[in-house]
Amino acid sequence: MSDTAAQPRDDEAEDPDDAANSDGSAATDAGDPTDADGPAVSTGAESVVAALEAAGAETAFGVQGGAIMPVYDALYDSSIRHVTMAHEQGAAHAADAYGVVSGEPGLCMATSGPGATNLVTGIADADMDSDAMLALTGQVPTEFVGNDAFQETDTVGVTRPITKHNYFAHGADTVGDTVGEAFELSRAGRPGPTLVDLPKDVTQDETDETPGPATPPAGTDPDPNADPDAVEEAARAIEAAERPVCLFGGGVIKGDASDAARTFARTYGIPVTTTMPGIGSFPEDDDLCLSWAGMHGTGYANMAITHTDCLIAVGTRFDDRLTGGIDTFAPEAEVVHIDIDPAEISKNVHADYPLIGDAGRVLDQLTAAVREAPDAEAWRERCAEWKETYPLTYATPEDEPLKPQFVVEAFDEATDDDTIVTTGVGQHQMWASQFWTYTEPRTWISSHGLGTMGYGVPAAVGARVAADAMGEPDRDVVCFDGDGSFLMTMQELSVAVREDLDLTIAVLNNEYIGMVRQWQDAFYEGRHMASDYTWMPEFDKLAEAFGALGLRVDDYDEVAPAVEEALEYDGPAVIDFHVDPEENVLPMVPSGGANGKFATAEDQL
Repeated sequence: MSDTAAQPRDDEAEDPDDAANSDGSAATDAGDPTDADGPAVSTGAESVVAALEAAGAETAFGVQGGAIMPVYDALYDSSIRHVTMAHEQGAAHAADAYGVVSGEPGLCMATSGPGATNLVTGIADADMDSDAMLALTGQVPTEFVGNDAFQETDTVGVTRPITKHNYFAHGADTVGDTVGEAFELSRAGRPGPTLVDLPKDVTQDETDETPGPATPPAGTDPDPNADPDAVEEAARAIEAAERPVCLFGGGVIKGDASDAARTFARTYGIPVTTTMPGIGSFPEDDDLCLSWAGMHGTGYANMAITHTDCLIAVGTRFDDRLTGGIDTFAPEAEVVHIDIDPAEISKNVHADYPLIGDAGRVLDQLTAAVREAPDAEAWRERCAEWKETYPLTYATPEDEPLKPQFVVEAFDEATDDDTIVTTGVGQHQMWASQFWTYTEPRTWISSHGLGTMGYGVPAAVGARVAADAMGEPDRDVVCFDGDGSFLMTMQELSVAVREDLDLTIAVLNNEYIGMVRQWQDAFYEGRHMASDYTWMPEFDKLAEAFGALGLRVDDYDEVAPAVEEALEYDGPAVIDFHVDPEENVLPMVPSGGANGKFATAEDQL
């Protein structure tokens, strides 16, 4: 049953069909009787909910509305928990994060027109990061589709480029099977978002067709094993390498392959870098770990990739923020590329040894196929020297404001290794990824490919709900946000208060869109056009207005007590940290530049 009273959007017009089926008969209440095939259904909406329950969905995030109302009514007696969000974009981000933390597809819902279009940013975000998620959208009755009806949008057309696949439901008898298929497709093979558009007549019409077992379409769940001959060839290349490096991407985490990745690297003594989405796939406190590579990755990770002669890349699409200039990325390396999606092989970086299959399964194959470890002792020593030469550091002069990196480290020291970190997008995201030591998968939750400001707060809501659903109520959830990012989705704090969610939001408030300001200083002669955010409200007082704990911190000696108070508070807490507005994220590889030529100071940009 819903945990909150589901209310229509304020802009919804009253629809006389809401209390009746499309043929004019009275709506039928859902009952509890079941048969051998599953719960009995009487409407298309009940079939939708039955399909979700059968597929294992436990939680949905959404906003009520007229066209989706029949499905919400069917949820009233369902075992699925519904969390009403303040905005549909928040519902999509919360569902995304819920899926990342739980390892199961997230589920979000919205009505037609503006409800559906408000989901678009969150769906696109999940698509870019290959996150499993199902979106259900209401639609005007079928007979009105194409007539510019009230709150009609071509949702299927709008979302086709940003979904793994989307569906338009055509009848009450089949809608349950369609929803079940879409749920399973979202996690089959390479994960990604799917969407089912639900015309109101389809969900209101009568049916006694119970949906069958949820299965993905034929051919969408690929062979998990790589070609054995190709594995043998890759194994020989790894054995012959003198400077091997593993590059673990987000696919390692999504494929639950972290254990296999750790076994492979440790068995053969191969240094490890990760991508940003791959943070947590390999413990950053392990001697072999060089942390993450790319535009703001560590200098030692970028040096290792620049000088490796054998790059073993797993579950990465080699995006531009990782590679910099393609011509200068791993220029001396033979590339072994493991990926579940054949479309990613040699798309951006040429693969000398392509291995198509499930990350964990192929790593197991490769671990068994490599007969002896590469002779890489001197290489490991060189990587260790780079760690000493290019450490992540920052200064704390007494005459300068509080440094944001200090705040991140204070939270890291005060929390356990299984703490879940969510972020918005910008400088605060980089500091949260650089100055926190991640040791476990599914603890770093952020927006990577799309780079969505405002992701952090609704993601924290989804992450908290997921941790609680997994029986882990004592896990900390910490959201690092910027003042610009927080302003975009802070309304979801009201959800955290209503649901009594135990999470902490640390706003690294530098009164700028910080990354834009940094680029303006480096590449636009310091012209701060539209990046100055000195007009921000007092976030601690806003938090109190929402009903959360609100704190403000300006000085170093206030950090530890505020962190302790927020973490001990049983409910949502917001700390407004006023940090140095001129602090930059370093190191930095200029866009399109060579990873091995990173800047470690502002005057090098």
